Amino acid sequence: MKIFTGAQIKELDKYTVEHEPIKSEDLMERAAGALTRAITASWDKDTAVVVFAGPGNNGGDALAVARMLAERDYRTTAYLFNIGNTLSKDCAINKKRLQDCKKLKSFIEVTNEFDPPRLEKGMLVIDGLFGSGLNKPLAGGFASLVKYINQSPAQVVSIDIPSGLMSEDNTYSVRANIIKADMTLTLQQKKLSFMFPENQNFIGKLQILDIGLSKEGAESIAATYSVIEKRDIQARILHRNSFAHKGDMGSALLIAGSYGIAGAAILAAKACLRSGAGKVTVGTPKRNNDILQISVPEAIVHHDKDDKHFTEPLDVEEFDALGIGPGLGQHENTAIALITQIRKTQVPIVLDADALNILASHRAWLQQLPKGMIMTPHPKEFERLAGNHYVDSYERLCKAQSMAQQLHAYIILKGHYSALCQPDGTVIFNSTGNAGMATAGSGDVLTGIITGLLARGYKHADACLTGMYLHGLAGDIAAEEKGMESLTAGDMIEKIPQAFAFLDK
Repeated sequence: MKIFTGAQIKELDKYTVEHEPIKSEDLMERAAGALTRAITASWDKDTAVVVFAGPGNNGGDALAVARMLAERDYRTTAYLFNIGNTLSKDCAINKKRLQDCKKLKSFIEVTNEFDPPRLEKGMLVIDGLFGSGLNKPLAGGFASLVKYINQSPAQVVSIDIPSGLMSEDNTYSVRANIIKADMTLTLQQKKLSFMFPENQNFIGKLQILDIGLSKEGAESIAATYSVIEKRDIQARILHRNSFAHKGDMGSALLIAGSYGIAGAAILAAKACLRSGAGKVTVGTPKRNNDILQISVPEAIVHHDKDDKHFTEPLDVEEFDALGIGPGLGQHENTAIALITQIRKTQVPIVLDADALNILASHRAWLQQLPKGMIMTPHPKEFERLAGNHYVDSYERLCKAQSMAQQLHAYIILKGHYSALCQPDGTVIFNSTGNAGMATAGSGDVLTGIITGLLARGYKHADACLTGMYLHGLAGDIAAEEKGMESLTAGDMIEKIPQAFAFLDK
């Protein structure tokens, strides 16, 4: 599913109007109908409704919803803020339609002074002040109104996007001047800003309403951002030949673990095996031998000459993919061995955890990385790599996009909606996963899955996307059984087979 910018949404609206064909006010009527159905499904006629409408098309949607609710016998009061006497065409049309509605409790057009209504518990506020076209932070009277709404005990539904929240970049937004909605009814598709954690307390419960925008038009618009869906992954799954043997399924090498952190190597190895790799070898210090042999008997263990650290690069000619970093530590000898290993490796490489931390401490080495590297940092690891701190997720994502292009790498910026930044500048968000996966070892599991898929023969992008999706899906299946509070990385590994089975349906 594509994620369009505010400008692209306007373009899609225009395409729909021209090619369906349909009048713009009728398209707004269609949207208002979908919004009204969603509202009436959650709030009954005993709910007093106060609608706040701005002067643009978002306000037009709100006025149309106010009329439809009134016609359904909801006690509805509507406020239209027309400070500059510059209503959009469709907003003006819906103002006239609302004024003609006999069942409306009250309609107030604010052109100067505003006496705010009393907002009480049990009331519903419909926020239609500003939509996805907003391009600067709210200030003045509108900022005061937002604060007034947020401080009230009334429930709030935002139309399309909470007023004050930009559809993309909120780096310079004033957080106190953004509506905190209990529910956001967004039209047709998610906005990019919905994918970022710091914006979740503004959005509340999210519903995506299909308003019948042109599918042909959507396909014709090139989108930088998109969300991976089940059918996308199903098309990428490589199925085994009936006569396949382990030699056909690929040989994966994991360089992971240091003394005291053998668990990272175990988790990565188990996940790698569960992802379908025919053979898995773990390069690890000698002291990790016994626990690995016992915990993962299916894996081959290769001992480093050092008892506690990775210090000696391995010969990779017999392997199809390399994953390196989980539990590796950042010993000086390990750092030298890491860059040497990367330089001599000709197969696809996944870099995670301490491999990324070492590169962050030797940032000049980043320019020596071969093309096609897969990097899986969480936000703090990425910031160390970038040499900067980012307050806003959009700014961090833009930097990850830029780095992926500069290094010709695949960067998975991990989070609730993990984002794959590709060498061509596009970004694909994952749609699976849950908060229970915020636990130690979860990243090691992802590294193991992606490395196994690469060994299995998946192309770089396909391995990243399939790996992200399987990882999150396994976490979702495990959370249903264990609950999010008790979820462990081992639980995710156990559910990888069920995740594969789900994709076969």
